[in-house]
Amino acid sequence: MILVIIRTLILYATTVLLLRIMGKRQVGQLQPFELVVIIMISELAAIPMQDTGIPIFNGIIPIIILVAAEIILSYACLKSERARELISSKPSILIENSRILESELKKVRYNINDLLEQLRLKNVPDINDVEYAILETSGQLSVILKSDKRPVQPHDLGMAPPPAKIPITLVIDGQIAEENLPKAGIDIAWLQNQLHNSGVQSPRQVLFAAIDSNGQFFYQLKNST
Repeated sequence: MILVIIRTLILYATTVLLLRIMGKRQVGQLQPFELVVIIMISELAAIPMQDTGIPIFNGIIPIIILVAAEIILSYACLKSERARELISSKPSILIENSRILESELKKVRYNINDLLEQLRLKNVPDINDVEYAILETSGQLSVILKSDKRPVQPHDLGMAPPPAKIPITLVIDGQIAEENLPKAGIDIAWLQNQLHNSGVQSPRQVLFAAIDSNGQFFYQLKNST
């Protein structure tokens, strides 16, 4: 039993590490060849976990080879437009100027019900509002609305709002994120002073604290129960 636990932990750690090397993507953003690699890795890792008679390296080595192959293909897609088209295909325009392109639907085997469903998920129930609908290589549908149907932007009103800043987390569940303090241009003394001025005796009482995108200090206390 101990051997099974150790093998499982080793394979788990190896798989997580190698998937981390592959990069940060959600499942819905994966290219087909990347999804195939992930499925095969899960299968290869599961076999040595279940059968202790199989040497653990017989599972780890194929996983490493698959990850290496995925990295090589990704690099080829990055450097070559031709390779990108061969490996990942290219986007397909399904709607152009509110007109459904039937030939493209047939080519990508995408039916009209799926198209309408994806438009509704994008909060676009009316095809007449669509300038372009593009099926991306990841399978996601990108929708470009007609100019008179797009949300009003500040520049449309002649406004120039100040640049948005990234909120900076200062406290999470009572623990001060000390590595973020220099990014905010503050120190622990400043943070504690802000909390004390609000009647908070210790950061341990704080569930979450941050400097928001407007540069304002914000905090929320833990529940007392």
